[in-house]
Order: sequence, then C-alpha cells, then structure tokens
Amino acid sequence: MKRLTLIFSLLFLAGNLLAQVDTIEVYSNAMNKHLKAAIVKPQGYEHRATAYPTVYLLHGGSGSYSDWHLKTTEENILINMANQYDVIIVTPGVGPSSYYYDSPMLDSVKYETYIINELIPHIDQFYNTLNKREARAITGLSMGGHGAMMLSAKHPELFIAAGSMSGVMNIDTDLWKRDEGFRTLRKEAQKVVLGDIEYQSPFSEFTAVGLVDRMKENGIAILLDCGVDDFLLDTNRQIHQLLLENETPHEYTERPRAHTWEYWTEALPFHMLFIHQVFKKHGIK
Repeated sequence: MKRLTLIFSLLFLAGNLLAQVDTIEVYSNAMNKHLKAAIVKPQGYEHRATAYPTVYLLHGGSGSYSDWHLKTTEENILINMANQYDVIIVTPGVGPSSYYYDSPMLDSVKYETYIINELIPHIDQFYNTLNKREARAITGLSMGGHGAMMLSAKHPELFIAAGSMSGVMNIDTDLWKRDEGFRTLRKEAQKVVLGDIEYQSPFSEFTAVGLVDRMKENGIAILLDCGVDDFLLDTNRQIHQLLLENETPHEYTERPRAHTWEYWTEALPFHMLFIHQVFKKHGIK
C-alpha cells in the first residue's frame, strides 16, 4: 500500500511539473514557417493574477528549443529556476546555424526579426508577462550566447540584462580552437548566409564583438562566462578586452570545464541570480 501511495505521489508530482511547461508553435511571417518554443511558468501561475518578468534562454548551434529541458545534467532545472525566481522562462527554437541574425542573402534566415517582432509579442500577448524592458532579460549558450548579446545590443528597448555562456563572441572561425577542416566548413556556411563580410577590426555587426560600442551606449547589464578548456575561450577573452577598453561595465568569469552540458548546467543558476538581481535593482520583484 505504501509503495502504491509513493508511486501515485511521484506521478502526481511529475504531472504538476509537466503542467508548468507549455510547448507552442509560433508562425513566422518573415520566414513563412512555424517554429517551436517552450514556456516554463512558475508554480502557481494559473491561480494568480500576477504579471511576471521573462527570461529568454537560447540554445546553441544544431540545437533545439527542447535542449535546455532534456540535456542539462540537473533534472527540472528550468522549472526549479522559474519557481525560485518567480519568472517565466522561454526557450525558443531557431535554425541550426542561424546565430539569431537576419541574413542579407536568404529569406529563410530571418531569426532576429522572428525573435524581436514575432516571438516576443506573441509571448506578451498570450502569457501574463510584465511587458517592459525592466522585466525582460536574455541569455544563452554558445550560438545562443551570440544571439543574446547581439539581440540585446541592437534592441536595448526590450532587454535590461544579457548573458552568454561559452558564447560565440566572434564568428571568425580562425579564433576557434578547432581543427582546420571544422573551421573552414563553418566559415563557408557563414558565407552562404552572410555573403562576404569583414572578419577583421572594425568588426561586422553580424558578430558580437562588432557591437561593443552599442553595448556601452545601451547600459544593459552584461554577464559573460566561459570554460577554460572551451574552444571558444579566445573569442570570450577578446570581447572582454574590448569591453574593458571602451569602459563598458560587465561581469566576466572563467571557470573549469569545456563546451559541455555539465558547464552550462552549472552556469545557468549564476545567470538566473544575476538577472534576478538586475530585475530587483529596477523594482521588479
């Protein structure tokens, strides 16, 4: 009898946890296709009239909207974070090598337009969000770190804080600590999407390091971190140095580990705490 009660209790708990996560499809007029996203609601969301701050959490290259739900090394970490900080967490899905920008070459790659003009308005329309800059933040891993820094720099009216975990802070693959074949393939793929762009300073605005002056002007709270064994470490050190040189306030940390889910699982609570503190500073509790 006790065993049956325990099994029922576990199933009831699992059902409650699942009820906190919605999977939706949002139609993109810009790209003429549907894209999936998951929305994590804090506990009690359905029974309160409270409006909640929102955190957009972006996936990496060749990833999916479900990565943050299925690949972390701590089960239910997004639900735990949403409950702890009383926030809505949105994990959008985008193209495998989209970098969250709008391609000047391809109509099928308009992910900046999708996130800014289609997804965020959809979330604010159908969920009980605090629809203002002071209550919206964005962060992500790898390609998603690039997206978070780029989107926030270009759209400061929407975000009060931005973060990057092991982010591609410079899309110039010559700085990536990978084999030559990998770097060449990635640069060729970028050319299809972006055409011929300038990889040297002054950097293109299709790469995060090309937006450091905007980051200074915008006054967005910035958190950057990267593992000391990560193949993207040099790109993170580069943007850190550029932000120091132009005197942009930011937090930068290097920690053990490489480009792995173990690292990102450990990094996420630091990002959520950072964002929570920024929200609180601006009167969002």
